[in-house]
Amino acid sequence: MHDNTMRYKGYVGSVEYDGRDKVFHGRVLGISDIVAFEGDSVARLEEDFQNAVDDYLDACREAGKAAETPYSGKITLRVPRQLHAALAEQAKGAGKSLNAWAAEILAQASRSEAR
Repeated sequence: MHDNTMRYKGYVGSVEYDGRDKVFHGRVLGISDIVAFEGDSVARLEEDFQNAVDDYLDACREAGKAAETPYSGKITLRVPRQLHAALAEQAKGAGKSLNAWAAEILAQASRSEAR
């Protein structure tokens, strides 16, 4: 399996190839601001990705705006002890860790909200 992403300063960039124009291109993932980059080789794509991230951070700093940071994939929840116990039992009954079970439930809720 190929990972079509690059990482720099905590940001993740997608990697795609346009065979018609013979150019690699991508954008920074996980933020709502549009930060795009391209290159005619992998080395130039990586260089442009790093420059794009640096330019984005500089532009945010100059504008007095906090740069968006990508989501880490970690969530900390505080729930009552009784609920924690009930959720752990549900996960155990499903044969999953609490983390895996909760991620599945949250994904289902996210999909149903999108409809």
